[in-house]
Amino acid sequence: MPRIALLLTTLIWGATFPATKAALEQIPPLSFLFLRFFLGTVLVGAWFVVMRRRFHCDRAVLAASAIATVFLFFGYVLQTVGLRYTSASNSAFLTALYVILVPLMLRRFGGRLIVATAIAVVGLWLLVKPSASMNVGDLMTLGCAVAFAGHIVCLERFTRRFDAPSLLAWQMTAATLLFVPTTWWEQAPASAFVPTAVLLIGLGITGGLATGAFAVQMWVQQIVPAQQVALVFASEPVYAAWLSWYFLGETLDLQGWVGSALILLAVVIGAFDRQTQSQPPPAEVAQPA
Repeated sequence: MPRIALLLTTLIWGATFPATKAALEQIPPLSFLFLRFFLGTVLVGAWFVVMRRRFHCDRAVLAASAIATVFLFFGYVLQTVGLRYTSASNSAFLTALYVILVPLMLRRFGGRLIVATAIAVVGLWLLVKPSASMNVGDLMTLGCAVAFAGHIVCLERFTRRFDAPSLLAWQMTAATLLFVPTTWWEQAPASAFVPTAVLLIGLGITGGLATGAFAVQMWVQQIVPAQQVALVFASEPVYAAWLSWYFLGETLDLQGWVGSALILLAVVIGAFDRQTQSQPPPAEVAQPA
């Protein structure tokens, strides 16, 4: 059941790529992220009120949330700003490299993962066609993959020690506050915030549905090892590429499709490493709700 739920949420993560890409035609990236996380914070806060859930705010929870938020913040900044300079499909496929980075960070790897990394490098070369003037959006998206991998690793540890809903609420709140000064720095015109259909749909998917997907991910990571979570997320680029083709009319040439296929093959090989999957981290005692 947890893996099925995570697979369904991956469709939402995939949908955020074309939704964000379309919204960025109207609003600057950091201002969009502020609105996205502000909406998510409001929804999470409303859930606490409706469910009459206890909100944990002790020092340990705050410290864990702060560490996770750093990875979350830089992941979204690099990914969203990078989307202004690269395609939604490229962004999705490059972000998927965290499927290999997660077991590397956790030191759960073997010979298969080394092979997977080599295949991923070849696939990445074919997909982004790097040169002396490599697309800055592709480089930023690679940085976001590292940040998201760090965030997944943090969630595996923290959601098993602390109250997951409180961790979610603190991360959403902290991210919103971090984006406040960035909106001032961008100085977006008032027209950027006009509630057009594109902007409202983009916020509905990224701030509404994706916040729910984030909550499901945090619940699942209390049960499922991080490398298996990353494995399920390997389907995200497939969703994103299809949705980008259907809604944005984006295409990949033959070399790009071959590179994409190699990256997917690499992430599946790396995430299916039996040695790493057979050694999930021991669950820690959670705090009482």
